[in-house]
Amino acid sequence: MIKKFIISACLLLSLVSFAQEGTSSPYSFYGIGDIRFKGTLENRSMAGVAVEQDSIHINLENPASFSNLKLTTFSLGGTYATKSLKSDAGSANTRRTTLDYLAVGLPLGKFGAGFGLIPYSSVGYKIESLSAIDGAVNRRLRGNGGLNKVFLGVGYKIAPNFSIGADAHYNFGKIETNSLEFITNVPVGTRELNTADLSGVNFNIGTMYQAKITKKLSLYTSLNYALESTLTSKNTRNISSVRYSSGFDVLVVDVLADQNEQVKLKMPSKISFGAGIGESKKWLIGGMVSYQKTSGQENSYNKASNVGYGKYGSVSLGGYYIPSYNSFSSYAKRIVYRGGIKYEKTGLMINSESINDTGFTLGLGLPITGSFSNINLGFELGKRGTTNANLVQENYANFSVGFSLNDKWFDKRKFN
Repeated sequence: MIKKFIISACLLLSLVSFAQEGTSSPYSFYGIGDIRFKGTLENRSMAGVAVEQDSIHINLENPASFSNLKLTTFSLGGTYATKSLKSDAGSANTRRTTLDYLAVGLPLGKFGAGFGLIPYSSVGYKIESLSAIDGAVNRRLRGNGGLNKVFLGVGYKIAPNFSIGADAHYNFGKIETNSLEFITNVPVGTRELNTADLSGVNFNIGTMYQAKITKKLSLYTSLNYALESTLTSKNTRNISSVRYSSGFDVLVVDVLADQNEQVKLKMPSKISFGAGIGESKKWLIGGMVSYQKTSGQENSYNKASNVGYGKYGSVSLGGYYIPSYNSFSSYAKRIVYRGGIKYEKTGLMINSESINDTGFTLGLGLPITGSFSNINLGFELGKRGTTNANLVQENYANFSVGFSLNDKWFDKRKFN
């Protein structure tokens, strides 16, 4: 039933992912932008905890999980993000609607496969520094684009409670930054336009293990390692004199400089480990920790003397509860209730201040009657950054919707 829906959604949403502006943060200027991908909505609603060997939900954090799927699963998620930006100079509010992921998982006996599209990082900001005083220097800054990933992964079940897996990601995208500088009441200004075309490949390997502690309780563990890789950036820098309007549109008067270069951005290795305890189809509580040697991929156009990149680290705690997954009398008892808290050290340092992210999450898994499919709702509230040292604090509230649709493929027909 879901085959036609998958094909249509893949064609439509892959086009949407290229066109969307996935963030509204001044911090997205640095590195390759804001890292948006945090897993499927089911896992995000538990602050990123993804340790259970689930048979009807895709776990995009660990390729070993694909071997545990029992049904063909199509997973799709999107977010409506609101953000309040605050600094010593003022405040502003922004809104964005984005596609978060699109993935398909296939059970193949002891094997399992997964593939899909992930908008991984985003650049999106529009900043003005204007003055009405004659002779004053004014600036308009704008950036957009990001990095996308197409992935293919395979998992294998070595034993009933132990799986291994690996996946490959093809990375591609384009980032464009536009800086306009002009003097009040002078109709001609200077524009610097930087474009970076990104491409590369990276690989992940993972394992998942489950063990019975008592008759009801089980221990779940997950380990994932992203290998170090290289991202190729083909950069173009154009400096021109321009005529400007009241908006961001400009008309080029004369090209002053045009430069092309190719640089290699190092994508450092990353390790994630999670563990949890729970009763199957009833409840689970667990935690995840992640570590990366360095956090940013500084390019030639976004280097700054007051900016540095340190070690990345994150810690999260979350879980779920199902009152009665097979209740016939009460729909509310079959709902999955999720929640979690998180702390993330992004590694980005500006003016000697660390840009960190803290927040909590809530979610609901709403079963679709008569099937194993479900609709997932998620809410995330948090804070990133600080107003210290003339920086910006971002207070955000994200509302997400996800679909996990299940069907059985590859069955032999009993009748022709």
